[in-house]
Amino acid sequence: MISAKELDSLVLKYENEDFIKDDPVQFVYRGKTKKDKEIAGFIASSFAFGNRKAFIKTLSQIFEYCDYDIYNYIINGDFSALKGAYYRIYKDSDIIGLFKVLYYIYTKEGGLEEIFRGNFKQDRGIKYDHFLSGIVDLMYRYTPKDVSFGFYHMIPDAKKGSAMKKMNMFLRWMIRKSSVDIGLWNFMEPKDLFIPLDVHVARQSREMGLLKRKSNDYTAAKELTETLRSFCFNDPIKYDFAMFAFGVELKKESRSLINV
Repeated sequence: MISAKELDSLVLKYENEDFIKDDPVQFVYRGKTKKDKEIAGFIASSFAFGNRKAFIKTLSQIFEYCDYDIYNYIINGDFSALKGAYYRIYKDSDIIGLFKVLYYIYTKEGGLEEIFRGNFKQDRGIKYDHFLSGIVDLMYRYTPKDVSFGFYHMIPDAKKGSAMKKMNMFLRWMIRKSSVDIGLWNFMEPKDLFIPLDVHVARQSREMGLLKRKSNDYTAAKELTETLRSFCFNDPIKYDFAMFAFGVELKKESRSLINV
């Protein structure tokens, strides 16, 4: 297993402002107000799968529709400009459905911070997925009937075993305060967060000896988080960006060797 000292050195190397320009967190920083930033973060995290350049291109187009005045665009409630928008399995009805859910969250529920705060429980372990599932259940209550499978890929359910990578990444951005994460919310502490587990982080963590479970599900996210917490109890998720970026750099190095 990789040591805490080695992992901390990766954090120092990779978690810096230079990575923002290639990461979906860039859209959070483009927001003009706190509400713009949190909405942009939720939308950006919902698209974060597949080829990074591809989903960042799609997100750029979507936010250009809104002129980066995302909060006012949401509460205006007219999403007709998004017809024809798509990304992989996300149809325009799914994307518009996401915006409609956010419309109701901000006009009826007080906003994203309010629903996350209201559902948060200090209990560790299994109850963390109850916290996320309470948010998901609320969002499903406002979900339009014409969405496809793609919408439920944007907002999956921890009760069904999802690792909740997108929502955990969004929370990392909102709760942690670092050179990458913006730290807008304070009702949680960094120690309360779970790792945003995707195939890349899972593969890298197994190669580092940090994760034994073979499935990339909620149980795996919990196992990896507990391992990282043994390295740094107060901020275990600081290792997320380091593991992801290290894996990306290894791919670049292998391609360079192939092309020599």
